[in-house]
Amino acid sequence: MIVVLKQNYTENQMLEAIKAMENGGVKVMVSKGIDTTILGAEGNSAGIDEEFLAQLPGVERVMRVSEPYKKANRKYHPDDTVVSVCGKKIGEGGVSLIAGPCSVESHEQIINIAKKVKASGATALRGGAFKPRTSPYAFQGLEDEGIKLLIEAKKETGLPIVTEIMSTEKIDLFAENVDIIQVGARNMQNFDLLKQLGHLDKPILLKRGLSSTIEEWLMSAEYIMAGGNNKVILCERGIRTFETYTRNTLDLSAVLAVKSLSHLPVIVDPSHACGKAWMVERMSLAAVAAGADGLIIEVHNDPKNALCDGAQSVTPDEFKIISRKINTIADCIGKNI
Repeated sequence: MIVVLKQNYTENQMLEAIKAMENGGVKVMVSKGIDTTILGAEGNSAGIDEEFLAQLPGVERVMRVSEPYKKANRKYHPDDTVVSVCGKKIGEGGVSLIAGPCSVESHEQIINIAKKVKASGATALRGGAFKPRTSPYAFQGLEDEGIKLLIEAKKETGLPIVTEIMSTEKIDLFAENVDIIQVGARNMQNFDLLKQLGHLDKPILLKRGLSSTIEEWLMSAEYIMAGGNNKVILCERGIRTFETYTRNTLDLSAVLAVKSLSHLPVIVDPSHACGKAWMVERMSLAAVAAGADGLIIEVHNDPKNALCDGAQSVTPDEFKIISRKINTIADCIGKNI
């Protein structure tokens, strides 16, 4: 249930409405937007006297909400959420570019790529330190050393760093050193991890699971937000379908759907979605045209010899071209990088 207050409500009228809702056995969250203030009921609202509530002087209307996600729901929070990262904003009418290698491989590699993607317009640096791989024999990342190298790249360039967390054991390390903590597709429903991330004051980039519905994805965001952390960035990275030509199937309709259902910013990962470097440019442009708030693109200085996912990585020179073209598309729809 949500309660929409009148535009000219008083503080006492709001408190009266909150008390009436709490008497019905729910917790109340207050969302104050530019034009609208909404009271959202958390919990079972069956005990609320809806008729009494609707007649209170500060109440404009009372609405039942069928969706199970509340904090992530646009009905509870009509205005778009903007996530700030080291002074840069994700979700405020612009297109954020996160770029870097699938895996951090060496000091020279990550510093070189960081400098080049920044020069081409990247607003954050991605790089895997802990790598979830299908094969236990594949390169698993440099782990703690990879985090140290990302920190050095940040010192060199000023770019915020984005990297994936694999387990709850590394929460403290990530909380202290990482600017945006990424939850990968395989961990989207790792609920113990999501709960702990909910207690951090740190942006969380939540990737959609390989075979997850939009509602399941938003419910995972709800786990994080239920803990008190509202700094959630959603990432569409393709879903598993019957098609085998591409690595996954990029669901750009999900960008539109989620932007309608939720107030959270949505970015797109065309690299993992397609698995083919030559597709990244066009899919990036399509994602921006569809309304994505940003992109996360894999960039490697030597894709043929990359230790991880070289086939889907573009070179720094290719990223420069992509960035320039994204600017053109962004201008057409009233956005900017």
